This record gives sequence, C-alpha cells and structure tokens, in this order.
Amino acid sequence: MKSLSCAILAGVAVFFMLGCKTTVDYAKKYPNMVANVDPISAGTIEAEFDRIFSSKLDKTEIGVVFDPRLNAAVLEFKYEFVQCRQFWDQAARQQFVTALELYKTNYTERTLINKYKKTRAIYGKAKGRLEWETFKYAQTRVGYSDIELGYRFMGETPFFSAVMRSAKEEKSNGNSSRRLDSQQINMYFTRAQADDLVKLFDQSYLMGLLENNDSLKPEKPLVVDSYHEFGD
Repeated sequence: MKSLSCAILAGVAVFFMLGCKTTVDYAKKYPNMVANVDPISAGTIEAEFDRIFSSKLDKTEIGVVFDPRLNAAVLEFKYEFVQCRQFWDQAARQQFVTALELYKTNYTERTLINKYKKTRAIYGKAKGRLEWETFKYAQTRVGYSDIELGYRFMGETPFFSAVMRSAKEEKSNGNSSRRLDSQQINMYFTRAQADDLVKLFDQSYLMGLLENNDSLKPEKPLVVDSYHEFGD
C-alpha cells in the first residue's frame, strides 16, 4: 500500500511538473504575446496586385486577422494562385504608417519621381514573415524577408507600394523535402486604400478587439432555479 501511495504521489508530481513546463515553454515560444487566444478577424481591405501577363493591376480583397500570440496583423490573400498569409509585427506596422505619411507629403508637394528602381524602397524596409500553400491541402511553408516600402508609377498614376522580396523557406523539423523560395509579392495601394489598412494596423484598435472576445471574458456563474417541494 505504501509503495502504491508513493507511486501515485510521484505521478501527481510529474503531472504538475509537465504542466508548469508547458506554460513556461508557451511563453518562450511567443515572446511578443499580448494574449493567449486564437487569431481574431480585424476586418478587410482592398489592395492592388500585378495582373499576370498584363501591365494592369487587379483589385483584390484582403482579410486582416490579429494574432495576439505573435502581436501581429496578418494579411490573408491569394497571390498568383498561391494562398498567402503575410505577418506584420508592431514595429513593421509602425514603419508602414511612417512610410505612408512620407509618401503623402511627397504626393502633395508633387515631388514623386518615376524611377522605380530608386523609389521601391525609398521609405525603408520592414521585417516580414510569410506563410504560403501552393494548393488547398499542401504543406504550409514559412519564410522571412524584407518588405520594401516605397511607390511606383503605373502609367501616369502613382501607387504606394509594399514589396515583399522572395523568402527562403525555413527548415522545419522532420521535413526532408527540398526547401522552396516564395514568390516576390508586389502590393500596391491608393492613398485611400492604404489609409484603410492603417486603421486596421493600429495597435489600440487591435487590442480593443480582445475586449470583445468571449474567450477572455470570465465565465458567468450558473444561476440555478429555486425549487421547493409543495408544503415545505
């Protein structure tokens, strides 16, 4: 009996040790985490992508999701038949905002130049993460690359641009397949379209989404029906 009790106590101790370890590892895995909840929809915007075999642009609806564990806004879209998720952390989002303000100033002052090699990263570069699948049930691939912030003329019309350079796929444990490179993603915005994204990039707005998230609200206590037998 004594040996059985010791075995039970040892099992309980191991259980709590593993539980504590899992919690610590979870925090280490997501050092920028603002809440331990699943991604939340933040809204949708429109942007312009290059049209295949054409000099024209395609207007595309982009879903925006807030990932609280990464503290990142995630743009979800299909680019040249590839499903993509582009991650913007808080620093990258601020760089986007700053770059857009500089672009607006240049636009208003009519100082934009039509030399794309000089202007594609004229407002700097942000660090980006990309996840992509070549088809619906394909393996998800992950890569990291710079996002160049600048502008480009399409004919006589300028567009604010965010160009993510091709990303080398990160090596994953247990995956022996050949590592692939992602496509370069050229994303263009009118000033109004970029302003719409800035609203969804705002950290206060994203944190406000958590306040309305049911998974973070304390569970309401159960209010039971009062019942007494007749005559009591």
